Amino acid sequence: MSTTVEEAEPDLEEREIHEILRNDRRRLALETLRQHGGEATVRELSERIGTHETGEDPPPRNKRQSVYVSLHQTHLPKLDELGIVEYDPDEKDVALTNRVQQVEVYMEVVPEYGLSWGELYFGLGLLGISTVVAALVGVPGVSSISLAYLVAGYFLLQMVAAAYHVYTQQDRIVFQRLLR
Repeated sequence: MSTTVEEAEPDLEEREIHEILRNDRRRLALETLRQHGGEATVRELSERIGTHETGEDPPPRNKRQSVYVSLHQTHLPKLDELGIVEYDPDEKDVALTNRVQQVEVYMEVVPEYGLSWGELYFGLGLLGISTVVAALVGVPGVSSISLAYLVAGYFLLQMVAAAYHVYTQQDRIVFQRLLR
């Protein structure tokens, strides 16, 4: 697919993106491609995804075969059809396109709330600064709390949010470390 065609295509619809990411193998294929320079063969993808799914390196032959077939027949053609990857079924080569950026944004969000971690941290920082400024200018109620307690409270809140973020992303963090 040429760059001109990609730029002319409309943005993916939210339901299309959620449909893509709903499937573990499609999501793992995209993550694997992102982490390895944006290009791979179907064989390389099936090895890495099979390792992730079984916890064995190398994964059993039947698992690699199962992953390979599902990628080749189902998942990669779907991603190619949507313009997220370029997939050559004859050569068995896969490459990410620029359109993957539309999907990457959704790979980083907390799906239940539709809020990215970056937006959450920005909001917490903005709330913290606003509260400190309110205390400094003497807003009733807020100014009666010690500035040290306010700052410590927001640092603690930020740490709790970060700890939760790390906890909920453990499967992705572990998977990324396995592929290094």
